[in-house]
Formats: sequence, C-alpha cells, structure tokens
Amino acid sequence: MRPLTYSLLIVLSLTFSKVNAQNTQTVDRPKLVVGIVVDQMRHEYLYRFYDKFGSDGFKRLMGEGFVIKNGHYNYAPTYTGPGHASVYTGTTPAIHGIIGNDFYDKGLKKMVNCVGDPSQTAVGGLAKYGQVSPFRMLSTTITDELKLATNRTAKVIGVSMKDRGAALPAGHMADAAYWYDKSSGNFITSTYYMKELPAWVKQFNSKNLANIYLQQEWKPLLPLEKYTESGPDASPYERKFKGKETTTFPYNLPAMRKDNGDFDLLAYTPFANDYVTEFAKATLVNEKMGKDAIPDFLCISYSTTDILGHAMGPRSVEVQDLYLRLDKNIADLLKTLDKEVGAGNYTLFLTADHAVGENSQFLKDQGVPGGHFSPNRAEAMLREFLEGYFPGKNLIENVSNDQIFLNHEAFQGAPKTSGLDFFIVAELIGKYLMTMDGVANYFTEGVLRQGAFDEGGVKGMIIRGYHPKRSGDVVFVLEPGWMDAWAVQGTTHGSPYAYDTNVPILFYGKGVKKGESTRRYSITDISPTLSMILNITIPSGAIGNPVSELIE
Repeated sequence: MRPLTYSLLIVLSLTFSKVNAQNTQTVDRPKLVVGIVVDQMRHEYLYRFYDKFGSDGFKRLMGEGFVIKNGHYNYAPTYTGPGHASVYTGTTPAIHGIIGNDFYDKGLKKMVNCVGDPSQTAVGGLAKYGQVSPFRMLSTTITDELKLATNRTAKVIGVSMKDRGAALPAGHMADAAYWYDKSSGNFITSTYYMKELPAWVKQFNSKNLANIYLQQEWKPLLPLEKYTESGPDASPYERKFKGKETTTFPYNLPAMRKDNGDFDLLAYTPFANDYVTEFAKATLVNEKMGKDAIPDFLCISYSTTDILGHAMGPRSVEVQDLYLRLDKNIADLLKTLDKEVGAGNYTLFLTADHAVGENSQFLKDQGVPGGHFSPNRAEAMLREFLEGYFPGKNLIENVSNDQIFLNHEAFQGAPKTSGLDFFIVAELIGKYLMTMDGVANYFTEGVLRQGAFDEGGVKGMIIRGYHPKRSGDVVFVLEPGWMDAWAVQGTTHGSPYAYDTNVPILFYGKGVKKGESTRRYSITDISPTLSMILNITIPSGAIGNPVSELIE
C-alpha cells in the first residue's frame, strides 16, 4: 500500500470514529427534577426570616441557585388549584381551565372541586377522599411533556397534603399522586393512578406517623422573644382553635385532637410538613427516582403553610415558626437528594401557588385602607335589586369566587317589551355592585371576551384568569386590602394585587446559573424554563418564556 493511501485511510478512520462518538452522545439532562410549591408563601418571607434560617435550606437555594425576586402571578384569581396548574402548565386559567379550587359547573349546575372526579374512588383510604383526577385541567403539564418525550419511561409522582397539590402538578400521565386522608392519617391515591397501593406505601402508612406527630406538643423552636420579625404571640387578628382559650404557644395537640377534627388537626401544624418530607424521601428511595439516564420528576407541595396561614395570618409567630421548621425540611430534602441522586445531577425549583394579604382589620388599625366583604349579603342585595326591575324573575343562578352566573334560561323567549336583555342585566348588576363598599370594579363577559389577552393592569389579570366556558357572566374585584368576611381573623388571598401575586421563584442545581434578577417574570415562565433545561417540548398551552438568564 502506498504511504499516501495509508495516511488517507488513517485520517478517514479517525474522522469517522470522531463522528460516530459524537452521534452516540446523549442529550444532557438532569436525572431528576424536583418541583416544590409552598402553599401561600410570600417572596418577602425569604428575607424577613432570613437571619433565623439555617445555612442548608432556603439559604443554600438562594446562595447557590438563581433567585427571581420579582416573580408574579399574571392573572386572578390567585387560588391554590389555579396556582398549581399554572406553574406546571405554563399558562393561565383562561387556557388550562382550573378557575378556582371549587367552581360552579354551568352544565351540572353545581359547585365542583377542581380535581373532583366522581368516576374515581380511593385507593388506601376513605372512598370520598379518593374521587380525584386531573381531568378538568385542559392543557398538558411539564410533567406530561416529560412523559411524552421519554415514551412514558420517565417516572412522575406528586406528593402533598392536599389532593389538588398532588394531582395537578403530576399531570394527566403520572405514575402516581398521593395525598392525605384526614380520616385515617394515611397517604392515599385514587383509581385514576392504580388499583392498589404499592407495598412500600403500605409499609410507610403502617408506621402511624400522623398519630405519633399528634401525640406531642407544638412549642416554638426559639424563645418567643427571638421572633422579632413577627407580631406578639397573643393577637386579636388570629383564629382560635376549638377548645383553646388563647392563640398563644404552646399547643397541646393530644388535648386538642378531639375538638379539632382528630387527624385533620395535623394539617395545621408544622409536623404535617415533616410528614410530607418523610413521604417524599420514601418516594424518592423506593421508586428509585433519578437512578438512570432517563429523567424523573418528583412534585412536592407543602400545604400547611396555607392551612395554618389562613388561620393565623402573615404577622403571627406561628407562621414564622412554621417557616423556620420548613427551612429544616428543605435542608433535609436536599441532603437526601445529594445522597440518593448526587449533587449536580438534579434540578430543583421552589415557588408558591399564591402569596397572601395582611389581615384587613390589622391594616385598618394601622391606618391603612381595608375591610371585609360579605358575598352572601351582596347576593341577597343583588336579588332584591333585580326584583325591583324584573319581578318574579330568578336571574342569578350562582355567586362564587367573585363571579356572578346568570340564569340563562330566564332570558330565553322573553318578549322584547319586557326589557329583559342579557347584556342590560349584566350591566345593571355591575353598576349596582359599584355602590357597595369594597368593590373596586366589575367586568362583564362581553368586555372580557373582547379584551386583549396581553392587556395590562387589573383588567388584563382578570382576562387571563377568565375561561369563557367556565367563568361567570360578571366578575368583580375588591379594593386593595379588602377580603371576604369569613377572614375577620386570619387572612386569605385571591386578588390581582401584588401582595397576592409576588411569590418566590428559585432555581437550583443542574443547568442553573448562580445569581439573582429583579426583572419581572411570570409564574408561567417556570415550565418553559424547565423545558429548555430538559430539552423537551414546552407544554401545550404555555404562554410563558424561558428565563434565559438563569440557564447555563
């Protein structure tokens, strides 16, 4: 063989070897994605409680990950069901259809739960607590897209105290979603996912951890005088537990169980977060998540921050103590992930399904505008008002979630001389609402349907939260600082204002740069960002954009 020919063969051989090596390389993806939603968490909690946090929980995520300081919900209503759906679909209720935790079904003519599914039943618990599936969510989730991208070989599991906190993030194609059965203290699922609980879940439930947690006393982690970031322990703005004369520490859980729903009481204590963390860790280990090249997805939602937050409000020592303990839960979870999956092999994000407002009476006592609005009283006044114009006509079918559903059948066949015009009635209702204390504005269906999806201000927030087939005929918005009358003690959420929309958005781990941004981002940007990190399709209804400045 001639030297030139021999040399050419060597060059060609090396070239083909290099090309072949390049062709066999796999797409670089994390082995596991962990999504953490902290129910009712304000972004400012990260900084208000910062000095009391340890170094391995929130501080680790903030110091080694990427912090979006100006992250917001871009629609209203800001509730739990819509929040979880929006984080994982990358879109808003106008598209994914989850317009409330419970909402009025126009076809069934009754209120329905956002994850309620009468065709399913419980697996491992009381039948009524298992009528759950994500079928009412109309678009795909990032977890669905991971399933599709891997031909269903990726493992996807959701864990939460609340059924909606587990089912919606895990998506339509999940391997499992588990939530708390308050009648037994166990984690259960539904027939949508499986016919029988896995052996490891049965074994976990057999430990009776809920009962063990409820046999102890809840005392503050620190001396009470150290909770300088919160108000006094004894506060008139907090709701009392049944059978307890004060709203102060300590909480004798064994003595309180009988009067406060037995196992249901656990959800009001930080030990529920311990329980969810232990179950999430058991899920990780027993399901062998993150152990191969196919990425898995573990969805965790901490619900107690919302359940206790409603009762006590954001200035309470109880809520601060809850977050100091949650910080330890996050540290424990990160330590387990490092051990089981390996540092640098997983991507984690942490956010909230909504934030929360101050107690309205507290605001008034500080000289800040605020108040309480009674939907029941408003409905009664509206009915009386319309009776004066249209005697004997039942024009209102339902009032819920700051929406008014008209009785469409009452308008069918009405003579023109009656003056019973759908659009006129809707405007009459809106104008009358504007005479009520606490109402800031109203929007009729016609106005919302004609509005631009990307419109700014409060109107734009309502448009993006309005689903044409599911939402009401008139939507009204309360003034800032106003909330429903049931929250005289404690607090609530749901508004389009910054105190309900500004939530933490933290990214950490594989594919994530270290840093922070004060640029305004939307909660709907989370799933498209994960799509880029995972190199998979963006969810079907997504309107958000990847946060390019955090991606390595």
